Formats: sequence, structure tokens, C-alpha cells
Amino acid sequence: MSKILIRGAKVLGGEPQDVLIDGEVIEAVGTNLPAEGAEVVEADGKVLLPGLVDLHTHLREPGREDSETVLTGTRAAASGGYTAVFAMANTFPVADTAGVVEQVWRLGREHGYCDVRPIGAVTVGLEGRKLAELGAMHESAADVTVFSDDGKCVDDAVIMRRALEYVKAFGGVVAQHAQEPRLTEGAQMNEGIVSAELGLGGWPAVAEESIIARDVLLAEHVGSRVHICHLSTAGSVEIVRWAKSRGIDVTAEVTPHHLLLTDELVRTYNPVYKVNPPLRTERDVYALREALADGTIDIVATDHAPHPHEDKDCEWAAAAMGMVGLETALSVVQETMVDTGLIDWAGVADRMSVNPARIGQAQGHGRPVSAGEPANLTLVDTAYRGSVDPAGFASRSRNTPYEGRELPGRVTHTWLRGKATLVDGKLT
Repeated sequence: MSKILIRGAKVLGGEPQDVLIDGEVIEAVGTNLPAEGAEVVEADGKVLLPGLVDLHTHLREPGREDSETVLTGTRAAASGGYTAVFAMANTFPVADTAGVVEQVWRLGREHGYCDVRPIGAVTVGLEGRKLAELGAMHESAADVTVFSDDGKCVDDAVIMRRALEYVKAFGGVVAQHAQEPRLTEGAQMNEGIVSAELGLGGWPAVAEESIIARDVLLAEHVGSRVHICHLSTAGSVEIVRWAKSRGIDVTAEVTPHHLLLTDELVRTYNPVYKVNPPLRTERDVYALREALADGTIDIVATDHAPHPHEDKDCEWAAAAMGMVGLETALSVVQETMVDTGLIDWAGVADRMSVNPARIGQAQGHGRPVSAGEPANLTLVDTAYRGSVDPAGFASRSRNTPYEGRELPGRVTHTWLRGKATLVDGKLT
């Protein structure tokens, strides 16, 4: 059927309403809408949000299909309520040419579980020495607007300045992985009391904060846009807050795991908790929550980083860094931000759909739930509570830090331009 009536949904957490989808768009929002000729979805007071948008996803294809593919990654995205994801450039080969970003974009179009927007590399091969084909990637069919060497920092100030100058010409943005490499050589976890007690190499907060400070000043000097990936420390929050007060065009993201987990978990030596940037202190966690609530941090981004079993089921020092996150992100945000009263569901829509779509220029996403808008939607059972079971993940990888942990909320339905990708918690 081309018509779908979502009956009794709390739009952005408000009073129950009906939402009528006709084809690819929302036809009407109101009460007691006629169901004639429509497939009816009984929402029963579930929360209806615009489809989520993730500005920071690793789909691994091409090159590491043992970890994830565009197909499995977008299925995981649909399961988590996402209708668009931005795929990071650290693939094999690196997405540093028009050809590679177009390949990823076309794979996304073929599989259809969500829209895939490739992120282009800032430098050739992520090596930090020479700018990649930024203009060619932007002018390609993939229409790249976000560029990042994520996984590595653009640590050369001259290269970073040139990148900011280049993307300014077409309104693009450079997304920085803020990590001073010399300060993090041999780092295994957050530098602090726990690292000292465990004897593991420390990743100091200043290694993140010093790069952010440099880059917001460069962005101000050039008059360009900079986005800070996976901000993780209280000090980084203060720098971004200061930069915004000066009118610098900076945006920032926080991951779900940095909103919930702390470096105390590393005492288990379970490599599932090994991530870059590392899990920080409780003080940092609460600073990040407050910054997300007051708008200093603009968005939640998953940094979905799938790894095969053998890269995580090993000793800590040898384990890969990263966690999967697409299928649990909304639940973690509900636990840390909504159920604590820091933001409401309209705030969730703002930080997980509207703002990431705006920053990444994802047309048709992050739009209001109102008549005439694209029917990119997700329906959430906020009353649900259950234990996380990675065996049921759509992702090809299982490296979640939440296995066995009880989390609130469950995405029951996702619609991409009016087509259901998830129905009653099952992929279509």
C-alpha cells in the first residue's frame, strides 16, 4: 500500500496524534485522520521522531567486509532508527578520490535500508602530507560535503589550514579527529588514576584539547567551518563553548558510549571497552551530558566501529579500538539524557536528526514531522526495557560494550521516504 496511517503516536514526545503517509511524503498530521485505503500502524503512545542521522559511521566497505559492509551497516542503521548515515573514509582503499566515494554512494543506493553519504578523506591515504581530491569528491555523484581523516588526526597545522580554506569555497566542513599523535604514542586508555594503577599507557586529555584549540582558531582565521569528532573531555567542552561565544563556526559531536561509560571499566581488561578516544572519567561524562543538553555539543554521533571477533577477542594491548553503536545509540541517549530529565524527545530529534542533517547537508533528512515533508521517520517504544543481546544485531560485528546490560527504549518501525525498512522490530 502507498498509504500508511500511524495512529496515536506521540510526535516528538507530545500529545498522541495520527500521521498519514502517502507515497514518499507525509500527507497529514492530526487527530482522527481517516484510515480508508491505508495500512494502519497502531502506535499506542510510542514516540515518533524524524529519521535519525548519524554523522560518524564506519561501514568498512571497501576493503574490510569481514567487519561490515554497506548492506549490513545500513541494516544495522535501520534497526537503530536511522534513515541516513555518513560513512567515514578510512576504508581500503581510502575514500580519497571521486571514484571511491562514488562506489560507496552507489552501494548505499543499491541496498536501500538508509541513505549513505560518503565522507571524503582530507589527505591522500590519510597520511597527513598532501590534500586529497576535495573538489573532485564534492563535484562527484556522491556530492561530498564532509571531509575527515578520522582514525588519524590532521596534525599538520598548514595542511589543516589549507583544507579549511579549500572546503570554504563550496560550503563544506572538515571533521577533525582531535588527537595530538606525539602525546598519545603507545596510549592504551585514558591517562589518569586508573591507567597509573593498571600500568597502561595513558591518552591525556590535553592531546585532544590542544588540537581543538588550534583548529577553532584556524577556523576563525580562515572563516571556515570545523566539526569536532567524538569530543570526550570536560576541557574540550570548555574550549568549544569559548569558541562558540566568539562566533567561531564550530560544531561538535559526542558518542553514546562517552555519555555513559567511564575508564573504571578498563579494570576488567575486556577489550570491548578499548576505544579511541578512550573512555574518560565520571567528571568528563557529566560534563559531556550537560554540554549536550545546553547545546555546546551539537549532536550525538555513534562512531559505529565494527571489528571481527579475532580483533577484539585477544589481549588488551593487541586489540583494535572501537565499538559498534548504531543499534543501541537511541537507548543510551534515552537512559543518559531523557530519563535523567536533561532533554526531552524534541531535544533528541534536534541532536540526533535535525542538527546532524544540517551539518552534513543531508537533504530531506532532519525535517519536521509535518504535512508535505519527506516521510523519513522512526517510531520508538520508550516504555520498553531489555538486555542487550548482540546475537540479534543486524551488524556483521558484535563488539558492543553493552552486552547483557539493561537499556530502555526500542525502535519498532523505521520508514525511509515512506517505505518501511523496519516493522515491529524486524527488518523488511
